[in-house]
Amino acid sequence: MKIGITAQSFGRNPVLRKELLALSPDCVFNDHISHPTQADLARLLKGCDGAVVGLEPVGEELLRRLPGLRIVSKYGVGLDNLDLGACARRGVAVGWTPGLNRLSVAEMTLGMMLALLRHVVSACQKLKDGCWEKSVGVELTGKTVGIIGLGHVGKEVARLLGPFRCRILANDILDIGAYCRKRKLIPAAKARIWKEADLVTIHTPLTPLTRGMVDRRVLGRMKRTAYLVNTARGPIVDPKALEWALRKGVIAGAALDVYCEEPPRDRDFLNLPHLLCTPHRAGSSQEAVLAMGRSAIAHLRKFFLKKG
Repeated sequence: MKIGITAQSFGRNPVLRKELLALSPDCVFNDHISHPTQADLARLLKGCDGAVVGLEPVGEELLRRLPGLRIVSKYGVGLDNLDLGACARRGVAVGWTPGLNRLSVAEMTLGMMLALLRHVVSACQKLKDGCWEKSVGVELTGKTVGIIGLGHVGKEVARLLGPFRCRILANDILDIGAYCRKRKLIPAAKARIWKEADLVTIHTPLTPLTRGMVDRRVLGRMKRTAYLVNTARGPIVDPKALEWALRKGVIAGAALDVYCEEPPRDRDFLNLPHLLCTPHRAGSSQEAVLAMGRSAIAHLRKFFLKKG
């Protein structure tokens, strides 16, 4: 079997590279193209029986150009970049395990909350610029935190917040009543979260229902002292609306790890003083990278051993 690996971070990891080559010596790694186009992906995966993909989009047109492809194995947790309908129509299996990087994302989310509340990034930059300014922040302990999306990551965030004795408002499209009662969370409508939370953190998948969910109307409902954290998917938050909210002081600040365009090119937006921004790395701790990569390899192994 011939395997094509589109995700650069997978190929750059010596452990994952060695383990995949042990399974299939005939591998093609993407060692040179950071943001491959559809044409790049078609060339890379030409003649491949299986593929390991990260955030690269796989849809009908790409699959049409790869008639021999039998399985797409996901390196990561979100499936919004895969057209599952197109895979089913063309008989391409999808290997995927949810929640593998939940702790990595949750820890990053907690770190962003603390950094926002205590003005860590701006204080660091000011000191490096020669300004000794002791800006006063606030403590996380006892604050009201709204969690939109109580899936694998959202639940982990709630667990990590335990020692901070926060009042946690949780929202999900599924029935979370029993879980909230057990964990002493408060099930809440999104409207209540926007209105009451000191921090709102997003942990939903990207779907037609969540795309553009955080817009001007939503941001305008938040407290002027509130903060927004998004480590889920970029298009959930309208960037123009967020820029407006930050420039006008509608909210106190925001932290983003994900963007509508990656990498983002709007430097004016990235340089906003109350925006903490990182390059889509919340789910990429060393431990999570190994877990996600080994899961992708395991799905390939299981598929090809079963098929013979």
